[in-house]
Amino acid sequence: MDFQECCARFPRLIYHNPLYTPQDTLEFVMEGPGAASFPNRRLRLESTADPEEGQKANFVYWCPVDFPADFMAVWDFWPVQEPGLCIVFFCARGRDGRDIFAPSLAKRTGEYRMYHHGDINAYHISYFRRRWPEERAFHLCNLRKSYGFHMVAQGADPLPPVEDAQGPYQIGVVKDGSVISFFINQLLIFSWQDDGDTYGPVLEEGKLGFRQMAPLIAEYADLKVYSK
Repeated sequence: MDFQECCARFPRLIYHNPLYTPQDTLEFVMEGPGAASFPNRRLRLESTADPEEGQKANFVYWCPVDFPADFMAVWDFWPVQEPGLCIVFFCARGRDGRDIFAPSLAKRTGEYRMYHHGDINAYHISYFRRRWPEERAFHLCNLRKSYGFHMVAQGADPLPPVEDAQGPYQIGVVKDGSVISFFINQLLIFSWQDDGDTYGPVLEEGKLGFRQMAPLIAEYADLKVYSK
């Protein structure tokens, strides 16, 4: 299914956040040493920790809304400073169905293992993978399913390095039943069907969050979520 077909299948706008000012993210939840600012009238995310701290320097910034099992989410993305890496989590819920912010769940502080081997389930896509030399040498986007660290799909990443980036680049995530598709500037990067068996049941409704690896600085704007 191409991007225009996805738009036709998900015509109803159910959430729009311009991400222009601090008021737009008052209810967002930061996990880990992240800082949010708006120097260009768009959400800028960066770590306040020394990258030498490794995973303790990374963070996740959650949108507080529960989105339906089937949706299309799009947002604008600008890479500002390398190296680093971006991830989007979606369909995130506690492993027993609880809300990810339920106080009975273990506290999360940005370290990656807490999100793939903790007490939540989620799909997550990594893109603009520029943290390590091997990632910078061969650009890929990865889709994983958790609980667990299951790599289920990969595709080439067309995003240029910061020195050549113009932006904005539109990122698109579509979950249509058991099929997940990922787009950059409406170009299909990969599409994968979850069989609901190999790595557990197909994940349903849940939350969406942005993760970054330090010392990446990136900006986001115009988050829109559509349903059928």
